Amino acid sequence: MAEEKAIIIGAGPAGLTAAYELLNRTEIKPIIFEMSSDIGGISKTVNYKGNRIDLGGHRFFSKSDRVMRWWINIMPLQGAPSKDDLILKREIPLSKELNAPDPEKNDNVMLVRSRLSRILFLRKFFNYPISLDLNTFLNLGFIRIIKIALSYIKVQLFPIKEEKSLEDFFINRFGKELYLTFFKDYTKKVWGVDCTQIKPEWGAQRVKGLSITKAIIHALKNLMSKDSSIYQKRMETSLIEQFMYPKYGPGHMWEKVAKIIEEKGGLIFTNHTVISLKTKDNKIIEVMVKDEIKRKIKTLKADYFFSSMPVKDLILAMGNIVPKEVLKIAEGLVYRDFITVGLLLKRLKVKNTTKRKTINNIIPDNWIYVQERDVKLGRIQVFNNWSPYVVKDPNKIWIGLEYFCNEGDELWSKTDDELAKFAIDELIKIDFIDKDDVLDHTVIRMKKTYPAYFGSYDKFHIIRNFTDKFENLFLIGRNGMHRYNNQDHSMLTAMTAVDNIINNIKTKDNIWAVNAEEEYHEEKVVTAHKKS
Repeated sequence: MAEEKAIIIGAGPAGLTAAYELLNRTEIKPIIFEMSSDIGGISKTVNYKGNRIDLGGHRFFSKSDRVMRWWINIMPLQGAPSKDDLILKREIPLSKELNAPDPEKNDNVMLVRSRLSRILFLRKFFNYPISLDLNTFLNLGFIRIIKIALSYIKVQLFPIKEEKSLEDFFINRFGKELYLTFFKDYTKKVWGVDCTQIKPEWGAQRVKGLSITKAIIHALKNLMSKDSSIYQKRMETSLIEQFMYPKYGPGHMWEKVAKIIEEKGGLIFTNHTVISLKTKDNKIIEVMVKDEIKRKIKTLKADYFFSSMPVKDLILAMGNIVPKEVLKIAEGLVYRDFITVGLLLKRLKVKNTTKRKTINNIIPDNWIYVQERDVKLGRIQVFNNWSPYVVKDPNKIWIGLEYFCNEGDELWSKTDDELAKFAIDELIKIDFIDKDDVLDHTVIRMKKTYPAYFGSYDKFHIIRNFTDKFENLFLIGRNGMHRYNNQDHSMLTAMTAVDNIINNIKTKDNIWAVNAEEEYHEEKVVTAHKKS
């Protein structure tokens, strides 16, 4: 009997998870084609002169036990303090497993990190998500707080019955005044369009069940007891206190997974672009790819096809069999692109006024949401606080400035030096740094980072109905499903697709159901042994 093969398009979390699952649970041989030269997709880590950049910030936390176990199986949880914990004498939860790795001696280790995200607004720090604590009251002032409270009470009594837009979604959960204060302008900064033009599904996936009521309940629970477990089952994802993180960033995890895949006989080809897919009898039978380095084209046949490439590109690659309506909808899908400016600094002008200890007493934030209306800057990451091992010199500060844009627009079209100067000037404008403290910079651009919930998205179900007809084609991951998934959701779509192959399940409904509801639960893990 001929060996079964699976073609996997994309070497991000979804594609790599699919390959890993196939190798460990079936006799199907995976072959991965990745368009770029990197492993990990947007979850990759960029190494710039020994300083590592995590594009977008990737907390390794999931409500799915299956995903949490998967990660820890690849990278065991630390059993001894990390470098900064030792210096600061911080107590953190450590693994009790025998031979749990010491991050000072082992690289293949998952760290436990404290989470702190804040909002910078009115040149002041607010908790993220917004919490109704004394700091928030003092920062906003009595009159604005009264307006927020009254508008929230009003929407609880008279909610918007049919949520037609993201604006309706936010107002129903936070009240109109809080929406206008914190959500309206920042959302436009991120997506480039008003909340009224974005579908409410975006909120259901990203904000989930969070509301003012949930935030108050969370605060009250914390006064009585805290969940110190890394699983934090009782918390909304946006409110977690800690998360896991690979020693050298998310790319460290996915590079390790890629190595395991190749050791087990899987193949990974980078710099390969999918040109076309050939179909027959509602199945994909072969794929044509181009080696961008050697400039050669090759055709491969396979039994299964997993796609995490942008849906727009997938539909185009399917050629003349695509109905005109499906092609038109695919062409109308919109993406938001992303730029990170990495800055190496002597110091920050902004001071640490929290009770959290840090090396050199820098601010303790993982990332900061910049909601100041006079700058385009969207978020700031302080990489020192993600892992002490991603910064070459612990006495320097390594930050990432995140900009949301569209490929070809004014921001995207700037040269790297122009972008760096622009970003530095914006940080000076919001009193975050002094110009003389900048030591070095780098710029990274990422296309199609965020699939948008506008454009032709309201007709996406027509594309789904078309692709679902192909029995051996599985759309997985963020861009593969045009869904703003976190990496754990992307992994679950890949795992579920492999479950379906093993159990001969033809429908794709359970794949599309991942992260479709406000709560997602661990699917029953189907045990499958390799064929003898």
